[in-house]
Amino acid sequence: MLQVNNLNSAEFGKYISEDENAVIIDVRTEQEFKEVRLPNSVLIDIYRQDFFEKVEQLDRSKNYYVYCRSGSRSYNAAWQMLQMGFNSVYNLESGIIGWEGEVEEG
Repeated sequence: MLQVNNLNSAEFGKYISEDENAVIIDVRTEQEFKEVRLPNSVLIDIYRQDFFEKVEQLDRSKNYYVYCRSGSRSYNAAWQMLQMGFNSVYNLESGIIGWEGEVEEG
């Protein structure tokens, strides 16, 4: 059975810092992304019509760390990615509002 791997802020930070195969995906809107984001994250807005098309183009050999504002959109995105055949997908359970690590602004 498919299950999303939920990580708290500390776990998420540890995983992305130690995983050479990590890709950080922000599934929020472009406006949210411009305001504040995790360093080195890639924007793939879950609300855009081309969301699945963009996800389909991702390298399935990578490990994906997905986040949004509060953890809900990213959970849904992670679930969809698992359904699409991705094996290694992690969700920042608290979203960026619960993130205790470094951020980029502007």
